[in-house]
Amino acid sequence: MRSFFRFETIAWITLLFACIGTTHSAYADVSVIDDGKRTVRLTQPAKRIISLAPHVTELVFAAGAGKQLVGVSEYSDYPEDAKKVASIGSIFALDLERLIALKPDLVIIWGTGNAKHLAQKLRDNQLTVYENEPHSFEDIASSIEKIAILSGTEVVGKENARLFRQRLQSLNQEYQLKNKQTPVRVFHQMVKSPLMTVNKDHFVSKMIEICGGTNVFGDLKDISATITVEAMLATNPDVIFSSGKESGKLQNEWNQFPNLSAVKKKNLFSIPGDWLHRAGPRVLDATEMLCKQIREARTRQ
Repeated sequence: MRSFFRFETIAWITLLFACIGTTHSAYADVSVIDDGKRTVRLTQPAKRIISLAPHVTELVFAAGAGKQLVGVSEYSDYPEDAKKVASIGSIFALDLERLIALKPDLVIIWGTGNAKHLAQKLRDNQLTVYENEPHSFEDIASSIEKIAILSGTEVVGKENARLFRQRLQSLNQEYQLKNKQTPVRVFHQMVKSPLMTVNKDHFVSKMIEICGGTNVFGDLKDISATITVEAMLATNPDVIFSSGKESGKLQNEWNQFPNLSAVKKKNLFSIPGDWLHRAGPRVLDATEMLCKQIREARTRQ
């Protein structure tokens, strides 16, 4: 499975525009609007960045600012160079003193749930915080561009955002529904116990739609919710997929229901969780993999 770009392939672009970038932005005031609708302003591009979510770490590297990272959250393991950056814990067990001691000029946080309280605590300590919470493919491309602006790496960030959008367009063109085709009915098993899934507003549903599928629980009120096994069986999906590295476990879980369409047609699939649930560039790898699975399922209709 290919990624939409290789981090190292844009090195020549960086060299080509290094002088221009330095002259134009080294001391320039930079600002963007983050996903919390706040203006994030720096007197000059960030030289010391801390990422407080694995997907944010991937976005920072995609923006061309990996070398400016001085701290990352736990599980920031992609790309390979991310493993070399000091870990300062998770948003749930953060070493705040250590974070402050690293003297970051920008902290990028996953702006959701309890992280909002942490963001305010960081601001109270006079730290500049960027809240990142992508809800769509375009949000990911935009995040790459905005982080690049704050990091002074616009040339790299804009190019990688362009490549992301280009690959997304290619997937849309290849897998969009053709005339008279009906959507394949898909169930995403987010968690098995308790059984949980997502509604049409979740990022995963957007992947399903691109691939010519429809989420059988798209009309749920909450973006993610617990459901009963009986409710799932009643939808009788043609495809079931979950996060993981192999589908054998999923088959064992549902083989007890041989009349279920997805079981009968052997349409039980898994996608690596880091691709599927991190709102970074690799969601396109997850999308392409899901599209191939749904296309395979369509041939068994």
